[in-house]
Amino acid sequence: MTRPFRFGAQVSDNKSGKAWTDLARKLEDGGYSTLFVPDHLDDQVAPLPAMTWVAAATSELRVGSLVFDNDFKHPAVLAKEAATLDLLSDGRLELGIGAGWMTTDYETSGIPFESAGVRIDKLEESVAVLKGLLGGEPFSFDGAHYKIDNLVGTPKPVQQPHPPILIGAGAKRMLGFAAREADIISVNFDMSAGAVNADVVVTGTGEVTAGKIDVIREGAGPRFDDIELSVTVFMAALTEDRQQLAEMVAGSFGQPPELVLESPHFLAGTTDQIVEQLQERRERYGFSYVILSGGSQEAMLPVVAKLAGT
Repeated sequence: MTRPFRFGAQVSDNKSGKAWTDLARKLEDGGYSTLFVPDHLDDQVAPLPAMTWVAAATSELRVGSLVFDNDFKHPAVLAKEAATLDLLSDGRLELGIGAGWMTTDYETSGIPFESAGVRIDKLEESVAVLKGLLGGEPFSFDGAHYKIDNLVGTPKPVQQPHPPILIGAGAKRMLGFAAREADIISVNFDMSAGAVNADVVVTGTGEVTAGKIDVIREGAGPRFDDIELSVTVFMAALTEDRQQLAEMVAGSFGQPPELVLESPHFLAGTTDQIVEQLQERRERYGFSYVILSGGSQEAMLPVVAKLAGT
């Protein structure tokens, strides 16, 4: 099944409320579907206040987390906050969540950085709790990490049975879990290393990404066509010389430019070339939901104008 294109913008800048309002309205007017905010403890805004601000400043633009770190909030607390935001925004929330990966978040805050297996175990339980509480009915859960005793999730979100659950995933176990539970899967690099480096870059090549889609397809089974597949583009630029730009990017990571050019996390070229690239990637991988990061959102407005909804 070919889904129409949607576009999201990932934004985290420490800027004034007016600047956030102006950007959000510009993206909304330009055809973007969603403004996403990441969740890290470094130099960025906190996601929930920023998402709420954007929702209040717009009428159609959706807001999302890309993604909440499960270790930062108990799922019962997050469920209440998410339901509230969905209610206040008239049903415009996309609830993204992940197991946490950036080691500096944990080292600088003192939050325990448990093994990947434990973090994913906790995430699996959290997603079950979130879905249970967002349904608006009495809910109980008895897990290894979380216990809920007949708690009624209030307020009831507008979107039912719950706001779309987005799970970010790049390694096999997370991809399989997302395939079973997510409404939207953000297919990412394998962030097991805990930081962005040359080794991480090679986990986002075209060939590796195709393998990730195979894992999702196998894990999802008959629900595969119900899942919206998303990719975050971390570098995008309008240029007449995409080869030169790819060589510059590749050189900074010690990789050949061919790996950069074929990666779905990189976009470069003229407007028409980028439109063609995104159409080819939708055909190859199923990526219909393209999220632009790295400050390229306004530059990509001509691309969004051509592809959104098609």
